[in-house]
Amino acid sequence: MKLLRRASLTRIIKEADLILEVVDIRDPLSTRSEFVERLVKKLGKKLIIVLNKCDLVPVDIAREWRRIFSSKGLNTVLVAANTRSGIKTLKRGILRIVKSMRKPVKVAVVGVPKVGKSTIINALKGKSSAQTSPYPGSPGYTKGVQLLRIGEGIYLLDTPGIAPLKKGIEGIIRGRPIEQLPDPVKAAVILIHRIIRHSPHAFKIAYGIDEMDPEEILKALAVKRGWFYKKDKEPLIDEAARTVIRDYLRGKIPFFLSPNKT
Repeated sequence: MKLLRRASLTRIIKEADLILEVVDIRDPLSTRSEFVERLVKKLGKKLIIVLNKCDLVPVDIAREWRRIFSSKGLNTVLVAANTRSGIKTLKRGILRIVKSMRKPVKVAVVGVPKVGKSTIINALKGKSSAQTSPYPGSPGYTKGVQLLRIGEGIYLLDTPGIAPLKKGIEGIIRGRPIEQLPDPVKAAVILIHRIIRHSPHAFKIAYGIDEMDPEEILKALAVKRGWFYKKDKEPLIDEAARTVIRDYLRGKIPFFLSPNKT
C-alpha cells in the first residue's frame, strides 16, 4: 500500500507547479512528510508548509513552530482552516510564488490523512466544493482528481494527496477508518497516555472525567454515555475508545506538543 501511495503521490507532485503540504500543528513533526519535502526539492517544485488547526494551540506555540520550520528554509504559513483564519495570508503566499510562472498554474494540496486538506481546499476556493470529514475513511475522503479554480489561471488539484504515514500512534489512528482498527482500545490507551503526558487535565475538560488511568477513562466515558454490553452490562469500552480517537482527530480533546518539549 505504501508503494502505491508513493507512486500516486509522485505523479501528483510531478503534475503540480506548487505544493501545499498541510500539517497538523498540534503534532507537526509526526504529521509532516519528509518524503514529500525531499521529492518536491528533487523535482524542483515550490513548496508551502501549511501549519493547520492553529486555533487548537496557543498563539506563542503556533508562532514558535512556524519559526522552527522557517529556520529550515521552508516557506511556512499558519492557518486555522475551520475558521478561515490565515487563509488570506496563504492566498497571498500562493500568488507571490506563482506570479512569475507560466499560466495555467496547478497547486496540489497534500498531507497525511485528516490534517485538513479538503477544508483548506474549500477555504481557498471560497465555497464548499470538496466534501470534508474529520475521520479517516469516511465519506469526505477525496476520490479521483478534480481541478478547482481559485484565481485567474490558478487551479487546485483536488486529489487523494495522501503522504506516507510515520510509525507511532498518529500513523495508527490516521492510517485506516476508525471502525476498521483491529484493536481500538489498545490504540486509545496509547493515545490517552500521550495526551495526559502533555495535557493532564484534557479529559476533565473534554468529558468531565477526573481519572488519569487510560482504561478507567474509557470505562468512565462508556458509563457516562450509557454504553454497556447487553450480556453482562459491563462498560462498552470499545465504543468509548473509538469516540476518544474521533474526538482527538476533530480537536475536541485539548492537546498539543510544545516545540521545547519534543
